[in-house]
Amino acid sequence: MSQTTISTSATASTRTSTTAPAAGTEQELAEFDRTTSRWGRLTMLAGLLISLAGPIYLVFFTGLEISAGQLWTAFAAVAAVFAVIWVVEPATYFPILGPAAMYQAFMIGNISSKLLPAALVAQNRIGAKPGTRRGDFAAVAAICGAAAVHLVSLAIFVGFLGTWLISIIPAGLIDVARLYILPAVMGAVIVQSIVTIKQPRVTIIAAAVAVLIQFVVLPVAPGIAFVTTGIAVAATILASWLARDRKPVAAAAD
Repeated sequence: MSQTTISTSATASTRTSTTAPAAGTEQELAEFDRTTSRWGRLTMLAGLLISLAGPIYLVFFTGLEISAGQLWTAFAAVAAVFAVIWVVEPATYFPILGPAAMYQAFMIGNISSKLLPAALVAQNRIGAKPGTRRGDFAAVAAICGAAAVHLVSLAIFVGFLGTWLISIIPAGLIDVARLYILPAVMGAVIVQSIVTIKQPRVTIIAAAVAVLIQFVVLPVAPGIAFVTTGIAVAATILASWLARDRKPVAAAAD
């Protein structure tokens, strides 16, 4: 009787010890989400106000006599080129980066050429799937590392070496770097995304849409060059949704 009581107590204590960390972890994760959301919004708003402070000062306190019509015309010109990116970038980056890393990414910048590749490499290195808690934390850590490396490299190669380093690099090498570095980085991001997501159907659809727009749609209608990114993203999403596996989840699991 006493042995049974002891074993039962031991089992109960073991279950308590194993479930307690899980409950504590959930609370910590919830607190992490609340903290990052609160400070993320505050820092983004602060960044917006700081970025607008210069133009506001120029318009209202320097006597440049810039009219409201000129401001709205300039805004419309910029929006015509970049408005699609305002929607496309958050929609495409969020599933990979997660909420906390999104605040970091849009505050730091260079998302597609620096931060997104860093997040994808980190997730792939530890086997974390994008959209999961582990993937979100990997993206946060990767962006911190990428930003730190960026700041250190800027301090060394721009702040200390700067003009001297540019003066000793051959002009031909600089031209090659300007032509090929960005396409190389973007190509690496695409390949890393394909390897990480591991969905051949979506990859084939995205490649087909890109080829169609680049070699068929653009030559016929070159005037839509500024919105082709949005068209490609929307067409890929729609085609992937139409070509999705319509089997019930339970049947697919069996």
